[in-house]
Amino acid sequence: MNKQVLIETRTFSATSRLSEGKMGGNTLVEGILTTVNQENGNNRVYPKELWVREMKKYAEIIKDNRALGELDHPESSIINLQNVSHNIKDAWWDGDHVIGKIEILPTPSGNILKALIDNGIKVGVSSRGMGSVKQIGETVEVQDDFELLCWDFVSTPSNPGSWMHEVSSLNESIKPGTYKYNKVNSIIQEILCSKGSCPIL
Repeated sequence: MNKQVLIETRTFSATSRLSEGKMGGNTLVEGILTTVNQENGNNRVYPKELWVREMKKYAEIIKDNRALGELDHPESSIINLQNVSHNIKDAWWDGDHVIGKIEILPTPSGNILKALIDNGIKVGVSSRGMGSVKQIGETVEVQDDFELLCWDFVSTPSNPGSWMHEVSSLNESIKPGTYKYNKVNSIIQEILCSKGSCPIL
């Protein structure tokens, strides 16, 4: 089988509920990068073991501070530095989700991305990789030769449901298993602590 560029997209919401943190003055956002073992908008299914393997390799790229991505999705296996808009600072597993913390860079493309977010424009994040696929019934299974390249920000995501949330610093992280409950927990705490004492702390 011949390898091809595989592009997958997740939605990042930039509604009024979106807040942005700062890292050295740069915007810092967080959300779901990918979901495994689930058919996406391109009818593709990625077995979890592929992403586990690729995220172990990608962790070294993050550690080296070179987990760069572009604004818009090129049909290329090369990350074009002239179009770089962001850098992934951290990534971790939460069930079948890979969660990422992303720094928007003050590059020409990063400034465009920041302006879109600041003005409430909904943007998506999309994985880019190389690999072959195999048709199984109505779905397409990504094969073991898959290689993750990066994540890019895009305008037209194929998969809805990855909503951004407030990040105040790089060190503030959502504990595994609690990502989807974070907003609810903060509302409950605000109600219980509204009279000046906080019985849950």
